[in-house]
Amino acid sequence: MRSLRDAYGDALLELGEEFPKVWVVDVDVGRSCKTGAFQEAWPERYVNVGIAEQNAAGLAAGLAAVGITPFVTTYAAFGSMRMCEQIRQSICYPRLNVKIMCSHGGLTPANDGATHQCVEDLGIMRTLPGMTVVAPGDYFAAKKLVRAAAVYEGPVYMRFTRDPIPFVYDSGETFTIGKGKVLREGDQAAIIAAGDVLSQAKAAAEALAAKGVRICLVDMHTIKPLDTALLEQIMSVCGNIVTVEDHNIINGLGSAVAEQAAEHGGCRVRRIGVQDRFGESGPYPALLEDNGITVDHIIESVEALLRR
Repeated sequence: MRSLRDAYGDALLELGEEFPKVWVVDVDVGRSCKTGAFQEAWPERYVNVGIAEQNAAGLAAGLAAVGITPFVTTYAAFGSMRMCEQIRQSICYPRLNVKIMCSHGGLTPANDGATHQCVEDLGIMRTLPGMTVVAPGDYFAAKKLVRAAAVYEGPVYMRFTRDPIPFVYDSGETFTIGKGKVLREGDQAAIIAAGDVLSQAKAAAEALAAKGVRICLVDMHTIKPLDTALLEQIMSVCGNIVTVEDHNIINGLGSAVAEQAAEHGGCRVRRIGVQDRFGESGPYPALLEDNGITVDHIIESVEALLRR
């Protein structure tokens, strides 16, 4: 198990060596968000604006306007909400090449409570025209997708975890922004997951397969642009879909899939995620349990759809 913020720090260090136009704009969270190694290696390409997230967005926009690829680094709660107007006006509207990299996404801030947990960020960023929204599912996925973001044209919002989460992939896996990954083929039902709860979705799929269910499992790491071609294919084969995310069930992965299913027709969708509520202080696994984001609940949801 490793946290996604560790993957971000490791990927940044590699990118700094390979891409001289990659800069880091930090808001005094370098220790938490793992940008310290980059700062030591390339101090001239590291700017700490202090606890001033809106300034960070404006500075990043200016850097991007002159050909730099800035990686703005903060917590998800601040990157998606405190900076939202500046991201909309100064980054998305002129379609600048700014990467907004946010740790402490979802419920993983755990004991820090609702103020630091961010279960709205993917939805907020998803509504901004031109923004690409990515939620990696493990350390190796995060590392590869950070690299993909560096060469991807346009603004990207990517979310990382604070807590360690289980490995799903190995170091040789490949990822493309905008393309989901099918981890298991099946034609009775599909589990579509994004972010740190991919391991729960995988465990549920394995348990269902052991019961004889022909289950499809998809890592939909890019929530926008959604891989609609893959989704249409799944909906044509499987009439039942369960989505799993560490995010409000409103306006995240579940909403994106449900919107597509409504237009496609003939497909039932159940959304597993945070139940339109704020988090609480407590251990991360307990917070997931409290919101029904568990292996058992995923299995029950698939089985309930199959009984209909």
